[in-house]
Amino acid sequence: MLALVKRVLLKTLWVAVVFFGITCVSFAVIHLAPGSPTDMQTTLNPLATAETRARLQALYGLDRPLHVQYLDWLGKLVRCDFGNSLSGDHRPVWDKITERLPLTFSMNVVSLLLTLAIAIPIGVASARRQGGLFDRCATIFVFVGFAMPGFWLALLLMLFFGIYLGWLPISGLTSMDFARLDLWGKAVDLARHLTLPIFIYTFGSLAGMSRFMRSAMLEVLRQDYILTARSKGLPEYVVIYKHALRNALLPVITILGLSVPGLIGGSVIIESIFALPGLGQLFYQSVMSRDYPLIMGNLVLGAVLTLAGNLLADAGYALADPRIRLGGRDDA
Repeated sequence: MLALVKRVLLKTLWVAVVFFGITCVSFAVIHLAPGSPTDMQTTLNPLATAETRARLQALYGLDRPLHVQYLDWLGKLVRCDFGNSLSGDHRPVWDKITERLPLTFSMNVVSLLLTLAIAIPIGVASARRQGGLFDRCATIFVFVGFAMPGFWLALLLMLFFGIYLGWLPISGLTSMDFARLDLWGKAVDLARHLTLPIFIYTFGSLAGMSRFMRSAMLEVLRQDYILTARSKGLPEYVVIYKHALRNALLPVITILGLSVPGLIGGSVIIESIFALPGLGQLFYQSVMSRDYPLIMGNLVLGAVLTLAGNLLADAGYALADPRIRLGGRDDA
């Protein structure tokens, strides 16, 4: 455990340095994009003059040098203050994010759990029956999953289940009579609205996860200790699920760590298609309106999730593989 704690502390220090670099580069890049918050607010206003734009620039602090703006933003971030939005109602950025975060987070968590529950058994079964009918069918499924764009599949499902059959709603989070429904009716209504988005999330990541699981399982099943376990007469399910599966999960841990940032980034297209009031849609709207504080708030959250995912994957490696956990002690 001491080796694990030391490894996590060193990784945390490195994460802090990387986080500083991400915020610095992101702040510079978003200001390189054409347009500014004042342009978005004055372009369609015939009464807006150059003096009006200049006053708005001074009001928002955009007339100062870029490094001064960054240091001011960084000082607020240290105090956990993301500032106020420059568009719409000018509310605090953190309030807007916390309103949208539960929906995006819950959809992605449900999708991730469904992906693991389906992909791991498919990968294990394909590895045990390599070259068989099930493995060939799973391979075809994987190729289709990789080749099919998520937005295209979403449009097809909306057309079939929402318009032709009329079984599921195609946009929004709730129905118009949602307030008059009882508790069970509200749960069913939410489930009907979220069925298609969650299916798209799950289908998009299911192919890659099952393929990684199959490759890792095939590699483990070729190891000598698996042959030894079978030669001792152990039941096949003990060999597979006790000896082989734990080591085969290491690549899956990597994928899980890398999928954490998708809680935001992967939600932009799906939430825009289904008109869901989530964090992805908020990020898209902030980019289109050049709302710098809101953009940086979303980018900071994405950076934190990315680095936290890598940190969790590193800790998961150490927990799953004693060789990694004790590697520092052996070198010493």
